[in-house]
Amino acid sequence: MPVPVPQQRAASAAETSHGADLTLLVIEDDPAGTFTVPELPATAGTRVRVRTARNLTEAGRLLTDDVDCILLDLALPTGSEARSAAAEGADELATLKHVLRIAPRHAVLALTAEDDAELAAEAVRVGAQDYLFRGELDERLLSRAIRYAVERKRADVAQHQLTESRLRAQENARLERGLLPTPLLEGSDLRFAARYRPGRSRALLGGDFYDTVRTPDGTVHVMIGDVCGHGPDEAALGVELRIAWRALTLAGLCGDELLSTLQQVLEHERESEEIFATLCTVDITPDGRRAGLCLAGHPAPLITRHGQAAHLLPYEDGGPALGLLPRARWPRRQVDLGGSWSLLMYTDGLIEGRVGPDSTQRLGQDGMVAMINRQLAQGLTGEDLLEAAVTQVRELNGGELTDDVAVLLLDRDQEHIRRRGLNAHRGRGIPRPRPEPAALTAPANPASAQRPPL
Repeated sequence: MPVPVPQQRAASAAETSHGADLTLLVIEDDPAGTFTVPELPATAGTRVRVRTARNLTEAGRLLTDDVDCILLDLALPTGSEARSAAAEGADELATLKHVLRIAPRHAVLALTAEDDAELAAEAVRVGAQDYLFRGELDERLLSRAIRYAVERKRADVAQHQLTESRLRAQENARLERGLLPTPLLEGSDLRFAARYRPGRSRALLGGDFYDTVRTPDGTVHVMIGDVCGHGPDEAALGVELRIAWRALTLAGLCGDELLSTLQQVLEHERESEEIFATLCTVDITPDGRRAGLCLAGHPAPLITRHGQAAHLLPYEDGGPALGLLPRARWPRRQVDLGGSWSLLMYTDGLIEGRVGPDSTQRLGQDGMVAMINRQLAQGLTGEDLLEAAVTQVRELNGGELTDDVAVLLLDRDQEHIRRRGLNAHRGRGIPRPRPEPAALTAPANPASAQRPPL
């Protein structure tokens, strides 16, 4: 059985013909028979075929996709089709405007009398590619005008498509930028940094997603996830899951209850039962010293404590990815963070790159841990650490990564928090003792009696 092919708009010959034969549709009605189309010679191997229509109705039947150019006599009597568009007043170019509406992708030449130069110029302003005078029409002029009109129309169409493409790209960029998360961490002592690199060319969003919010009780919730695949559909699903996670978190859900609800969202929104998503959630207590960790088929975060090398958090108790098992459970594991720490969360795009342009070996989690430790030894932190990590992974891969990459960093500096608290205390000021009554404080210098008390 043949596979049906989706129908597409057929491009006009003006858009596709390069050096091929050209077809000219002449629309004119000369009862006296004084007007004839000059015989058009073949130029550079290109022949011009001529079709003739005596009115707009006949022209509509002959206006097929292989027509390259239309030669319209502006003296053509206005038909009912064109009259309906100019019913409110006389319009000498009503017929031309009608032709431009029914043939928006065809080159159009306006034909008029020598004494109608102003009308001919107006025809070009309305949309015709050029104009010709009847008395000066010969084969060389007409042949050249047809080719010029076709090339100009092709350039106009290409420019219009380029402009549309740029506007669409700008609109998509604004849309995708608006869908990127804005962390809600006001009032928290934690510092946040993130890097995001979609695998799709010229895109801002991929199938990876992340978010961070602080709930009214002071708990900081952070999440990172990955929808399998990295196309626009996966990007849209990732945005839906992120927004759902934020809403559920602000509503008070956490751990297994939150992930079970997210799985229901995924099952309802995905296009295929084969689509799944991995997820890692961390909720950090208000004092910043402890956290709850849930893993749904996602790589475990990397933690660095003061004076210690970076290492992976325990991941043996993780559950399956969302969308794989209908009644899955995701245990929440308690983790002691300490006073000063940095927590690195990432998607598998960071660890699945190759370790050399010609190598099949992947970086993996062990390679990533070693890489991060080297960068920490160089004194890199925060934004600089993330930028260096993503850049080095790309360099090891020998070029751009094919998968999406999301990586975020939360850190807490106990000493920085202590110093900030002391500075805030000093800024509020310490009450000074009230001055003693004047009778008990005889000034040593009479001039000092005029000074206000300090």
